[in-house]
Amino acid sequence: MPHNTPDTIIGRQENDPASHDNSPIRVNAHNEWDPLEEVVVGIIDNARFPRKDHVLRTDIALETGQPIHGDIEMPDIPEFVIEETKEDLNIFAGEMEKMGITVHRPDAMDTQRKVASPYWETEQFYNYCPRDVLMTVGDRIIESANIFPSRHFEAYSYRDLLLRCLEGGSRWIAAPKPRLRAVDCNTDSQVKTILNTVDPAFDAANVIKAGKDLFYLISSSGNEAGLKWLRSILRDEYRVHACPGLYTGMHIDTTITLLRPGLVLVNPERVNEDNLPEPLKKWDVIYAPEMEEYAYSNLPPLCSAWLGLNLFMINPGLAVVDAHQKALIKLLEKHKIDVLPLRLRHGSPLGGGFHCVTLDIRRKGGKEDYFK
Repeated sequence: MPHNTPDTIIGRQENDPASHDNSPIRVNAHNEWDPLEEVVVGIIDNARFPRKDHVLRTDIALETGQPIHGDIEMPDIPEFVIEETKEDLNIFAGEMEKMGITVHRPDAMDTQRKVASPYWETEQFYNYCPRDVLMTVGDRIIESANIFPSRHFEAYSYRDLLLRCLEGGSRWIAAPKPRLRAVDCNTDSQVKTILNTVDPAFDAANVIKAGKDLFYLISSSGNEAGLKWLRSILRDEYRVHACPGLYTGMHIDTTITLLRPGLVLVNPERVNEDNLPEPLKKWDVIYAPEMEEYAYSNLPPLCSAWLGLNLFMINPGLAVVDAHQKALIKLLEKHKIDVLPLRLRHGSPLGGGFHCVTLDIRRKGGKEDYFK
């Protein structure tokens, strides 16, 4: 293992004055749609695919038919992909800043540095998707029990932000890190789930929020123990609904998208009248049209075509949507939601759309009960 000095593990982004701001931050995020005031947008600096992450290897193997054992056979990420993604992320951040929204960016990680626990050793993932490792619920900011060893320390790149949230009076909670032993990975190619672990394990992107109600997807990136842990810390303040049987892959935000009170967008391949979470049956449900597929590189996709559903609500009447998804844009406009069409050209191979690459820190409004 290289003997890097501590300063090489995580470094600040160049020429980013916001990185040096130590002012307190007040977390206030109760749903997916209230007017946005403060947000985190991910970065793509030092992006590379970790080849020794055995959980990521299992995930890719189950999806592609690659061998379960051995290093991950993934290509290097071309420099043009990194540069175009930086451009797309900066445009996205800039559009929100024009609206008066405060935008934060994480510190860059040294992804080539190997990290280890008693159970594994791996290189690190890149911090493109803050939505996976952090979640906000009311005045809480919660570090998830992320399922990939390569992301075990990713929350460190948000440490200064978390300290500022703590200084602002917010509650900072870290879920217990799962052990992620070799025996915790499913090697049965007939079963489309990654984890067998009894430890709580969940990505923050397995959860969406609607005031007093949270919806938790049971999938390869969120197990029953993770649901139990989340319920234990939120207790009587929130109702955390289990969403089993919808999608065995990864996150909820390509399956169910909450647009505003009373209106939900769902993936028609995964959600129907029978398996829609019971509270949402009280709302108007719109089914997404077929997604437009595209590619700007030869990198293999890490997401399905349904990444187009991964939109981000700025307020109840404005959504940031993949500009390629013309049919979806028309559908949203039909329901009186204006659209800011933007691009994340390499979102599919890099693993996330506009909801994935954000973390809403502060929205106007308070905790409401939308399902009385």
